[in-house]
Amino acid sequence: MQRNFWILALRNFWKHKYLSAINIGGLAIGISASLVIYLMVAYEFSFETFHRNKENIYRVVSQIDFPDLRIHNSGVPVPTAAAARQEITGLQTIAHFIKANETKVTVAQPAADLPKDFRNQKNIIYTDPEYFDIIGYTWLKGTAKQALSSPFQVVLTKSRSAQYFPGLEDGQVIGRTIIYDDSIKTTVTGIVQDLPGNTDFQFREFVSRATIEQTGLKEFWNWAEWGSINDNSQMLVALLPGTPPRQVEKQLARLRNKYREKNPENSGGKDDTQHFLQPLKDIHFNTEYGAFNERQANKTTLYGLLAVAFFLLLLGCINFINLSTAQASNRAKEIGIRKTMGASKQQLIMQFMGETFLMTVLATILSILIMPWILQVFGNFIPPAIRIQSLLQVHVGIFMAGLVLLVTFCSGYYPAIVLTRLQPVTVLKNQVVSGNGSTQKLWLRKTLTVSQFMIAQFLLLATLIVSKQIHYSLSKDLGYKKDAILFFNTPWSWRAKAPDQRKYLLVRQLQAIPEIEKISLGGSPPASSNTSTTTMVFNEGKKKLETMVEVKYADTNYFGLYGMKLRAGRNLKQSDTTREFVVNETYARMMGFSKPEEAVGHFIEHNFKVPIIGVLADFHTKSTHDAIKPLAYSSADKRSYTLHVALKNGNNNADQWKKGIAKIEKSFKALYPEKDFEYSFYDESIAAFYKTEQNISGLLKWASGLCLLISSLGLLGLVIFTTNARTKEIGVRKVLGASIGQIIFLLSKDFIALVLLAFIIVAPIAGIVMKNWLQQFAYRTEMDWWLFAASGGIMILLAIITLGIRTIRSAAENPIYSLRSE
Repeated sequence: MQRNFWILALRNFWKHKYLSAINIGGLAIGISASLVIYLMVAYEFSFETFHRNKENIYRVVSQIDFPDLRIHNSGVPVPTAAAARQEITGLQTIAHFIKANETKVTVAQPAADLPKDFRNQKNIIYTDPEYFDIIGYTWLKGTAKQALSSPFQVVLTKSRSAQYFPGLEDGQVIGRTIIYDDSIKTTVTGIVQDLPGNTDFQFREFVSRATIEQTGLKEFWNWAEWGSINDNSQMLVALLPGTPPRQVEKQLARLRNKYREKNPENSGGKDDTQHFLQPLKDIHFNTEYGAFNERQANKTTLYGLLAVAFFLLLLGCINFINLSTAQASNRAKEIGIRKTMGASKQQLIMQFMGETFLMTVLATILSILIMPWILQVFGNFIPPAIRIQSLLQVHVGIFMAGLVLLVTFCSGYYPAIVLTRLQPVTVLKNQVVSGNGSTQKLWLRKTLTVSQFMIAQFLLLATLIVSKQIHYSLSKDLGYKKDAILFFNTPWSWRAKAPDQRKYLLVRQLQAIPEIEKISLGGSPPASSNTSTTTMVFNEGKKKLETMVEVKYADTNYFGLYGMKLRAGRNLKQSDTTREFVVNETYARMMGFSKPEEAVGHFIEHNFKVPIIGVLADFHTKSTHDAIKPLAYSSADKRSYTLHVALKNGNNNADQWKKGIAKIEKSFKALYPEKDFEYSFYDESIAAFYKTEQNISGLLKWASGLCLLISSLGLLGLVIFTTNARTKEIGVRKVLGASIGQIIFLLSKDFIALVLLAFIIVAPIAGIVMKNWLQQFAYRTEMDWWLFAASGGIMILLAIITLGIRTIRSAAENPIYSLRSE
């Protein structure tokens, strides 16, 4: 019997091979997209799950509040850890570490005469032995207490050991010498295995924290300063079981209040900094505090991806139902004869569910085959660790098996019930198509079709609005020039007692390059991801304003190079210290000046009184997400390490710029042979502000495209069902003189009405959702009426094309074939 089921199923697939192909294709798209999204979501939520005692591990973070600004920082003052060990209860372990910046590493190679340099090495931290009590590494050589107990010791992971000492056994690496930044000489005292699971703790080298106390780094990291918070200085704690995090946070507040410097002139002596415990599992997702590497996941995006997977699967199932019920008339006689021969309802249901299962399995196989294409479609979202080989994981196999069963039930149960309800007498009298029994459930199929187009319409409208906002942000006048400008940093060292004079020589050399129009030596560009803020006070008469102000550094060429406009006053004069400020219009207005020129000549208290000598037109220092905030420019050569270069525009820009950049690199390498020349184009760095939105836009484009494809297939299924049911009616109308156009209109009007109904229902919903999404931008585009009109027009056009595939054929068919006696 089972063998007969599968033979019948395969025969039916082959007999209706085009509809079967549409069914399998629609399901395959939904299954493959769901599979990729499952891999992504499972990967992101697998971070830090392998740690022992993970529920009790926290990172201590800081929140700094000012009158008009709140800053989140993942760091703590350096002395916090030592004081917490002595005075805070409820903690099992405390670990403090400092992340090193990109570092030059020199390794003595055993088989070479000269040591080998590794430039710009990352993932290096200075830490104490307690770090390894919280983050559970497996020790291959050495122990935590011995390996990091003294200054100038270093522990390597297995992967970093293999990089530095290829071919050596772990025991042979112990005792080797590693030098950091040509000044800190350390000895390898331990080797640990790389962490076994997905983690943000990507550190590969662990220098003993005691090393800092024996070098100039101690002063650089403000070793005893309670008022200094840097996100490189981080603290992990493991709570004793049963200890509430809030209890520890209260003790941290008391500890800070005990040791911090209290200044009545600053916020009335009130502490503006609070410390909180961030759960270990939150580090990978919380962008306010950041992780230990550049890549973090976004829970909103992940939930959006899950919604996309759900909708694609739902549309695939709806599509299957529509196409399956459309074939009811074609299988009516088979069902009638099998019932007459004694087949039970349960046997028929099993037959149709078996066919659905087989089709779902075939769709799953196809989905695996098109996985490489789907991986490419979602390339901007997919972590590099996810590859086609990820399908071989056990949990993925379980997910796929569950998905097949779920899709089989959702897709096959309703068609199976509909088909098995056909009565043998009605079937054998050839009344199945025209009888009420086949049309009374048509409202359900129409409802499913409306649902399909509602989902597709929503995604299409969202795609148009997101794309319009991105275009608005990138094309908006941001207050500066961004084209044909590149910038790069000159080397900086914490050991330097005075500014490196080579940067001034480099400026003079670059001024002689004909491909360069202008050059400036300053701080960061007008808009950058880095922000330096400080408290400034404007106090004149009854007006006192204490606020956080972003500080940037510029020379006399900076404003002209970026095309920034002075509303009043003059440009900065060259100086190696802060002697004068140029402020933006926003800051001038906050100080109470209605006209820019009124602010010139007044003073701001910043350690000492500094005069305002100019007011700059407002410009965006961040993306259009953020409102423009108070800002002040000063000239301070000793804090200027970034060279800004405006390249000449003209004919053959690409070739000329290529030559100019090559000359810049040659001059740079001549002065800094130990450094790599790395530059960025300014317009590309601006576009990076909107990477998340561009990824969302890409996701929406593909999701809406796939939804439109599956929805069109579902509409095609309903058209096939209707034209089959009205075959004789079409023939009679043609005999009575109806034209092809009239028949096409007759068959199409109900379906166009369904698309319009979907638009009417979803337009206000999408409008509300997208309006809320736009609220995250301080400067945003408008949701113009034409966006809705274009969205509805695209859907109607697509529906007309889909309808034309079948209705034209049915309308043009010779009526003799539809009216012949059977």
